[in-house]
Amino acid sequence: MKKWQMANDKWLFLFFALCSLLFILTSCGGGKAVKKEEGFDPERYLSRADILINDKEYEEARKVLLEVKNRDNTKKHAPQAQLKIAESYIRGGDIDIGIEEYRKFMELYPDNQYASYAQYQIGMAYFSQIESPDRGSGAAQKALLEFIRLKEIYPRNPYREVLELRIEKCRNVIADGELMVGEFYYKKKSYNAAINRIEGLLKQFPEYKRGDEALILLARAYKSAKMDEKAREAFNKLIEKYPSSRFAPDAKKELEKFKGK
Repeated sequence: MKKWQMANDKWLFLFFALCSLLFILTSCGGGKAVKKEEGFDPERYLSRADILINDKEYEEARKVLLEVKNRDNTKKHAPQAQLKIAESYIRGGDIDIGIEEYRKFMELYPDNQYASYAQYQIGMAYFSQIESPDRGSGAAQKALLEFIRLKEIYPRNPYREVLELRIEKCRNVIADGELMVGEFYYKKKSYNAAINRIEGLLKQFPEYKRGDEALILLARAYKSAKMDEKAREAFNKLIEKYPSSRFAPDAKKELEKFKGK
């Protein structure tokens, strides 16, 4: 009887021990699942991503932001995450990828309050690549197109004042590049090529800040190409439109030479 009691007590002990172990394991597993679900705070994740981006930990930041996009069932924070993903690429120097991520934002959230911001950042991504007329003309052309697109799609965008300055800068850079090419052709005595370039420049940008310089170059190219009538017109136009220009005296002297012919 005593042996049977001892055996019974042993089995009861093992039973309760096993139940306790199962309870602990179940509790721990369940606790972790609840903690993970309850621990998802999209705003905290976004703040963490900001810190990582500022610390130049761009890849880690994108992992956090993708977590927000994948787990944000309300879709209230996913647009912000997408914007920050684009920003992380731009700040990391991957301009083309950053631009594509901003375009993705506009495709996914065209009516979002930050849609005009995304379009502006696309223009600024190109704008930031403008370095000088000989290398920045292509970037200026792309930036100009994106800024004009911003004005057309979002006429009430919050960047209207600064946008006009950006557009003017782009146009001047493009025009400077065209003038530089025109001068190159003129010096090579490729006068027709120079004429085509400068004529196009003045037609596209009639209020170009260096219009007087473009006109004197055009007039001289006409003269060198034996197109005297057009040369006279260009010299006269320079004097009329830019009477105070440093090139006006030269234009007058050139016109005097034509009188003797």
